[in-house]
Amino acid sequence: MKMSCSQEANTDRSHDEAGFTLLEILVVLAILGLLVGLVAPAALRQLGGARISVAKQSIARLGTVLDMYKLDTGVYPTSEDGLDALVHKPSSAENWNGPYLKDATVPLDPWNHPYVYRSPADREGHDYDLCSQGPSGKAGTDSGMICNL
Repeated sequence: MKMSCSQEANTDRSHDEAGFTLLEILVVLAILGLLVGLVAPAALRQLGGARISVAKQSIARLGTVLDMYKLDTGVYPTSEDGLDALVHKPSSAENWNGPYLKDATVPLDPWNHPYVYRSPADREGHDYDLCSQGPSGKAGTDSGMICNL
């Protein structure tokens, strides 16, 4: 079966028009790249702010648990006992009614670093220091540390 010239032209044209050109694909990729470049930094800033908020809330919650420990034993855990005293009974603790934490593990901060606990506190006006090392994960860098109020 032979096709006429007009039929051959129609089938050729439909094959040429199918799909996207390389230029169209490059334009779409450029637009997506610009959108990601503009949106990603804002999203990462929000994520960082959320972690700081979670760290502050966790420190406040652990502070409440430390207060319960003090009500039972009469003193806050020592720096040597640390937050582990909320999970395992220290040898020096009398009237310990723990474990005080539900999971029976000492929690980590939002950056998966252990909290820094000191009792007595190094800061004036506090019974203890309970701090997250922040995103840096380095103790002693006061600018990045998030501590109990």
